[in-house]
Amino acid sequence: MSGGTPDDIHLDTSFLIRALAPGSTEAAALRSWLGDGRAIAISTLVWGELLCGPLDGTSERLARRVVPAHVPLGTDEAAAAATLFNATGRRRGSFQDCIVAATAMGSGAALATSDVDDFGRFVSHGLKLATDPRA
Repeated sequence: MSGGTPDDIHLDTSFLIRALAPGSTEAAALRSWLGDGRAIAISTLVWGELLCGPLDGTSERLARRVVPAHVPLGTDEAAAAATLFNATGRRRGSFQDCIVAATAMGSGAALATSDVDDFGRFVSHGLKLATDPRA
């Protein structure tokens, strides 16, 4: 897995969708992180989920501009996701969250999410959650 810096942030799909809405808490947090020069990325899985829409052309162009780095799912990330899946109870429908978490972890990045309940269970396995820099 590729290395990043402790200041890198990966966005999950819920966070990115909300960040594309002007005036949202997520949009403000993302603007703050970008203003601080933090590297922002998403997994290719998140990109695919975003494109499933509904998504208008303006939002897609904004997402491409704001988050140009898409981290691919490789064999290391797939294995780490399987480990997370097995370690957290093999919950039906949770493997995609495991992939998103494993990709952030493998990149050394914190994960920004609007679904803390879904991703909080990975913290004890090494996932760092990004916090709102304005808090």
